Amino acid sequence: MANGKLTLYGFNNLTKSLSFNIYDVCYAKAEREQRDYIAYINEQYNSERLTNILTNLSEMIGAQVLNISKQDYEPQGASVTLLIAEENMIKNMLGSTVVEHLDKSHVSVHTYPEYHPETFLATFRVDIDVATCGEITPLSTLDYLIGSFDSDIITMDYRVRGFTRDVAGEKVFIDHEIASIQDYINRATLNKYDAIDVNVYQSNIFHTKMMIKDIELQNYLFNADVCELPPKTRLDITNNLRREMIEIFSGSNIY
Repeated sequence: MANGKLTLYGFNNLTKSLSFNIYDVCYAKAEREQRDYIAYINEQYNSERLTNILTNLSEMIGAQVLNISKQDYEPQGASVTLLIAEENMIKNMLGSTVVEHLDKSHVSVHTYPEYHPETFLATFRVDIDVATCGEITPLSTLDYLIGSFDSDIITMDYRVRGFTRDVAGEKVFIDHEIASIQDYINRATLNKYDAIDVNVYQSNIFHTKMMIKDIELQNYLFNADVCELPPKTRLDITNNLRREMIEIFSGSNIY
């Protein structure tokens, strides 16, 4: 071990993949509210803003952006993909610099805003995938990603594939310690959610899903004032929102 890092023999070909999915649910009863919601999402989370988020993420994990592909869709949604590389700076004896690129890594995001005219519930889903190789790990960016979106339900999958070798020739199938994805999320953030893990340690597969604990109804109404709603209507809307979140969180139709 040197500087807290495992000493490896040659090239580190471990691949680390993080899939991050968020769901933002709101209540939009009138047809106009539903249209306005989609328009708001398309404006707030267009490909330009998503590109900025992924570019910041790449900087946070010490990766260099090699190429950007982005697209907004009609009537809704956007996609952005960044090709990234680990930047390995090697100084030679003359003081010049050689830059080695590992161009097998990428970051991508896709958005899926939608609404259901019968339940009056609108859902905005964001899928972010980060695939890196070598020493780069995307786990340190989770707080930034969660804070970049209004997240009611979050599902995260992290997996390490491949192997490398230490200097003694032993195979290394994971080059960092991890017990749970939750260990990489700020405690103040975790306190806002109910969270559970489903991990397969033998295969270096880690899964965490989170659901917001408290519903402040005003935050879920689109172009409406909660104070103008009768108490029973408030309760009905809150229950509908909670049921929607529970089904997304559990991955099954319960109600």
